[in-house]
Amino acid sequence: MGQDQTKQQIEKGLHLYQSNQTEKALQVWMRVLEKSADPAGRFRVLGCLITAHAEMGRYKDMLKFAVVQIDTARELEDPDYLTEGYLNLARSNEKLCEFQKTISYCKTCLNMQGTTVSLQLNGQDYEKALFFPCKAAELVNDYGTGWSLKYRAMSQYHMAVAYRKLGRLADAMDCCEESMKIALQHGDRPLQALCLLCFADIHLSRKDVQTAFPRYDSAMSIMTEIGNRLGQIQVLLGVAKCWMIQKELDKALESIEKAQELAEGLGNKLGLLKLHCLCERIYRTKGQQRELRDHVVKFHECVEEMELYCGMCGESIGEKNNQLQALPCSHFFHLKCLQTNGTRGCPNCRRLSVKPGYV
Repeated sequence: MGQDQTKQQIEKGLHLYQSNQTEKALQVWMRVLEKSADPAGRFRVLGCLITAHAEMGRYKDMLKFAVVQIDTARELEDPDYLTEGYLNLARSNEKLCEFQKTISYCKTCLNMQGTTVSLQLNGQDYEKALFFPCKAAELVNDYGTGWSLKYRAMSQYHMAVAYRKLGRLADAMDCCEESMKIALQHGDRPLQALCLLCFADIHLSRKDVQTAFPRYDSAMSIMTEIGNRLGQIQVLLGVAKCWMIQKELDKALESIEKAQELAEGLGNKLGLLKLHCLCERIYRTKGQQRELRDHVVKFHECVEEMELYCGMCGESIGEKNNQLQALPCSHFFHLKCLQTNGTRGCPNCRRLSVKPGYV
């Protein structure tokens, strides 16, 4: 199969994929992979296969194709292809929660050529958290159909999360329902699981525990199926909060214990921070002072390790909704603190900060 035929078949697969004929698209792309003699075409079709398997939650297959793609990139001896190949290896390992490998491949990308890296922090600046998915949704509307439906679904999901944290639960429900509708149309299992988790969190915010429980169960079922262990931690913490509302503190601790086992296995410090915070509330209610002190200490250790505090005033970040701002050097601060800074440089490392980024 030559270059022109390879290109035609890849486009045919894309058309099928955009029409929700996923299995037929995969068959077309696999034939291209087997028969094409064009290395650049093979690289491109491997990218399609990686994306499709990521969206279906088949992360092990995603990694398999990413490994083949990096071999193809080496054959092409082009730094742009190599960078994209290593980035796909990083994405694949991230989905499988192999974070050390993810970091290693990302560093390889950065060492190869100048790359802009987006750092998502779990600080609580909900207005900014809402701004970015809203902007993404606007871009989707501007640029049309096809792949844009998938991007629209993700932007709607992230808008739902931000609306929920802002207490705008009706808006959160509307966005999550639209995202779920598209996810069901495309058979996007990972996004379906996230939407179910979001639905459960919305009902939890309404103190409607009986409606939240079955949605957490459904989310857990899919996340277990696709291997999303980070999502499983979020589900277990949500379930623990439900038990706390019902004053079933021992059952809440059982859920937290399961979440802790997963978080420690993954090295997920943010998950550990959240569960120590919940344990602090539970043991304070139970009046168990020794356990309470233990979790308070561990909570502050997590804050220190993750540097979740303002680089100027020293107050912890994430306990309440604050306006935050990050500089290009990756140090971040309360916006009000940064505005009082008399210099144009970072207060921590003194690097020039002409173009601040936003968290």
